[in-house]
Amino acid sequence: QVQLVESGGGLVQAGGSLTLSCAASGRTFSGDYVGWFRQAPGKERDLVARILWTAGNPYYADSVKGRFTISRDNAKNTVYLQMNSLKPEDTAVYYCAAGLSGLGQWRYWGQGTQVTVSS
Repeated sequence: QVQLVESGGGLVQAGGSLTLSCAASGRTFSGDYVGWFRQAPGKERDLVARILWTAGNPYYADSVKGRFTISRDNAKNTVYLQMNSLKPEDTAVYYCAAGLSGLGQWRYWGQGTQVTVSS
């Protein structure tokens, strides 16, 4: 059974930093995409960043480019999202996802972790 477990969310002041972690179990994602999404209240879930587990080649949404960094640790089977210069508009539930299909569907999702940025 594949599980993705996020951690690292919390409350931070604007301008601060947080690092989210997503520990995967049940399989490895070599050759697959892993990514981070976020969903603010009343809004759709949006892709924040994604990366190919083996090849890298990260992608970032324009809203986070230059502030967020996605990375992975093969030994720990964990993907990270380093978030710097946080803004109140970054407040959302952040979800880890893995296994992007050819139809654009993500096969596996974490339970989400809340990030709140105060002004």
